[in-house]
Amino acid sequence: DLATIKKMLNHFKTLSDELFEYLTKLMTMSSADFLDEWFEFEPLKATISSSGIIGTFMGPRSPGSAYVMLHHYMGDIDGSFRTWGFQRGGTGAVSMAIARSAEHFGADILTEAPVEKVIVKNGRAIGIALENGNEYQADKVISGLDPKLSFLKMVDESDLPSDFVTDIKNFRIRGSSGKVNLALDGLPDFTCLPGSGPHLRGAISIGPSYDYLEKAYDDAKYGNFSKVPFLDIIMPSVLDPDMAPPGKHVMSCFVQYAPYLIKGGWNDQKREAFGDAVVNAIARFAPNIKNIILHRQVLTPADLESTFGLTEGNIFHGELSLQQLFVLRPAANWADYKTPIKNYYQCGSGTHPGGGITGSPGEMAAKKILRDW
Repeated sequence: DLATIKKMLNHFKTLSDELFEYLTKLMTMSSADFLDEWFEFEPLKATISSSGIIGTFMGPRSPGSAYVMLHHYMGDIDGSFRTWGFQRGGTGAVSMAIARSAEHFGADILTEAPVEKVIVKNGRAIGIALENGNEYQADKVISGLDPKLSFLKMVDESDLPSDFVTDIKNFRIRGSSGKVNLALDGLPDFTCLPGSGPHLRGAISIGPSYDYLEKAYDDAKYGNFSKVPFLDIIMPSVLDPDMAPPGKHVMSCFVQYAPYLIKGGWNDQKREAFGDAVVNAIARFAPNIKNIILHRQVLTPADLESTFGLTEGNIFHGELSLQQLFVLRPAANWADYKTPIKNYYQCGSGTHPGGGITGSPGEMAAKKILRDW
């Protein structure tokens, strides 16, 4: 890791004074303060700043949120810089494409086969044991789970150095978001742009001001879901008609904030109240929404944890804060996809460069494993 840090610092030396200033600001400032230096129009600033709070327990005025904003704007799709893509058939189609490719090259994939433990012998991972008692031997074991599950559940703490266990226990992975999916009898009619149109084919952000976002964060800070939440909405069925019957539509709402550690814990009553808050927030801008809802699915952070195996429902496998990035993700000395257990590797979003559907952690982990083979 020292060599990696040295290489990174040497790269910093090649930056111009202007670029180094921008980099320093992006790594330390709040998204609100950073954007104030560039823009004047509040709705524009608030919309861009919302990328600095996605999946992270911070508000737009929290130091460090500028980097989270940058994280969401990095990269490109087919040469289109900072563009987000839509996968026909939904995000699961990405996983299925990877699965088909793996099977083509000879991989066997088991589903509905929960892993109970990684089998460790003499400091080496030699296979896995399933909950049903079946065991599989392996030369390499690779975990795509978050660091908490990879090291505090899949292996015994006695097989790990005590300082590493402490680092993983201190790794911040607070859940702060939820999801509401709506089946609709028609299209929402937004008062700002009535009727159908190209605006329904892109992302729709409901977060018109810094104060709006900060007030939503205030609720979460004190253990409640946001009464008036930030929403990041897409209409998948407008882009892919096969996702809904003719004349019907699907609305997918990413919701911030919904703390995992909500006062009194999550239950059915709070889940429904959370869903109501989301619908009410949409109705402020699309008044017809309540009349066209056929069905709704509300997912709290607790649901994301129990359904998808995300600790505390954190979509990034850990917060994207400065002390958990680069050579510190997920812990100092273990940011190169290896672990203290020989032949046991990590490849999930809890490793560098972090969350999002980029494939980067898996690609770099694969290259590391191949070099070690």
